[in-house]
Amino acid sequence: MSQTKALKVRLTLLCVLAGIVLALVAVVTDHWAVLSPRAEHRNASCQAAHFGLWRICTKRIVPGDGRDRSCGPITLPGEKNCSYFRHFNPGESSEIFEVTTQKEYSISAAAIAVFSLGFTIAGTICVLLSFGKKRDYLLRPASMFYTFAGLCIFVSVEVTRQSVKRMIDSEDTVWIKYYYSWSFACACAAFGLLFLGGLALLLFSLPRMPQNPWESCMDADPEH
Repeated sequence: MSQTKALKVRLTLLCVLAGIVLALVAVVTDHWAVLSPRAEHRNASCQAAHFGLWRICTKRIVPGDGRDRSCGPITLPGEKNCSYFRHFNPGESSEIFEVTTQKEYSISAAAIAVFSLGFTIAGTICVLLSFGKKRDYLLRPASMFYTFAGLCIFVSVEVTRQSVKRMIDSEDTVWIKYYYSWSFACACAAFGLLFLGGLALLLFSLPRMPQNPWESCMDADPEH
């Protein structure tokens, strides 16, 4: 592999590494979305919530002096209680989430995110093995694994987005306001870095294209 192409591969792998870190942060944290119910009285406490792929945290706070009637912001001090979703840990109590959304959404988003991490592990193994002599061809399956990981993160993000939308639109819920938080932003950034990084790695790891009409790929000079 030429020095120019090797430099491009290293820079691409740095971007992919950043995507892996962001994906891991998004999967293990619980700030994908923040939900706020209606605050009936300005001086009365209310319960807001934020959740991730595995658990939900509720916080009892006293609303601020904003004009809207929603409970928040969630950054206000208050009593916080976190619990894993009941379908992941039957011993935990998370009725607030069981009532307000379909557990299929949560299970699907979490499972797809786990698949994404599995693809990143497989891609990283291929990259590490490619450091051996004349094993540059392993960068190609690694690039595909990273691309698939990015796509899985995107699907997980979309499933979560649809879940939040259904919670807000449902007449059986108390939520009237929501916004996506920093874990959601990490997942979106991870999708971009993994997907684009995987495609770039595939492009850089392909054999040199023929430079003349009469030259074939088999005629190209070896990269080692």
